Amino acid sequence: MAGGTGTIGRAVVHELARRGYAVTCLVRHADEGLEAVSRIVEANLADDAALARIFAEARFDAVISCIASRTGVPADAWAVDHRANHNLLGAAKAACIRRFVLLSAICVQKPLLAFQQAKLAFEAELVASGLDYSIVRPTAFFKSLSGQIGRVKAGKPFLMFGDGELTACKPVSDGDLATYIVDCLTREDRRHRVLPIGGPGPALTPRAQGEALFAILGKPPRFRTVPLSLLDAIAGMLAFAGKVVPGLATKAELARIGRYYASESMMVLDPATGRYDADATPSTGSETLFDHYRAVIEGRIHVDRGDHAVF
Repeated sequence: MAGGTGTIGRAVVHELARRGYAVTCLVRHADEGLEAVSRIVEANLADDAALARIFAEARFDAVISCIASRTGVPADAWAVDHRANHNLLGAAKAACIRRFVLLSAICVQKPLLAFQQAKLAFEAELVASGLDYSIVRPTAFFKSLSGQIGRVKAGKPFLMFGDGELTACKPVSDGDLATYIVDCLTREDRRHRVLPIGGPGPALTPRAQGEALFAILGKPPRFRTVPLSLLDAIAGMLAFAGKVVPGLATKAELARIGRYYASESMMVLDPATGRYDADATPSTGSETLFDHYRAVIEGRIHVDRGDHAVF
């Protein structure tokens, strides 16, 4: 298991342990707080020789990779989303491991950003590897859509781009996605497949998310619109300034990433029409985004958004 200390990775680790799998987690630091695993191994995924030694120390039946770059900027994306996975695949092939399950992302359907291109490059390598593979492309995560709970609780308006109907998604919970990923180890109908997957229920626009959040809190809905042109202007200014100050080029890429998610739906893209199709986006699990909102509001769970905050 690689990427077991991330949000989805931890859920996958717990699901594997619940089912009785013997799990070896490759981590950057042995003190990263993983529980319920058979073995924790410090591993530098950039070190081919070290990976070869680790894979030679025991017999493994499958590799699950949930690794992902933290920021999505080009250097980080190609080092993690592509190269680290490439090294894992090489070690798996050398060790004669036949099964590889990859957590990717549904946004690679329209690859306008560096991290999407890096993910697609590795997906192509995995497909051509000769291994039994499953490539899981989830839609939106609950964590990514939790950023405005605090501001709405505090009496502030819900922020949205345009009229709040520009995009839609079918968000999936950590637990439901983990169950889906672990099932890929044994489900024959998921072998040699690219698998887009969302959560239960209809697709949700930002406006629908805001309306539900206000209703759960018992507050009258209040919205404030943000024009997409503002993100375009910010990205353009940062890109121009980045020619002089390199650090600002990174911020420009982050602005472009924000702009992408503000204007593209996280659902299956119909290549014939160029439109996102909610009906063609498969669903799994039972937990809804609004269940998650209630749990956060009631203090039953805490969300550490990290690099996944939209606002």
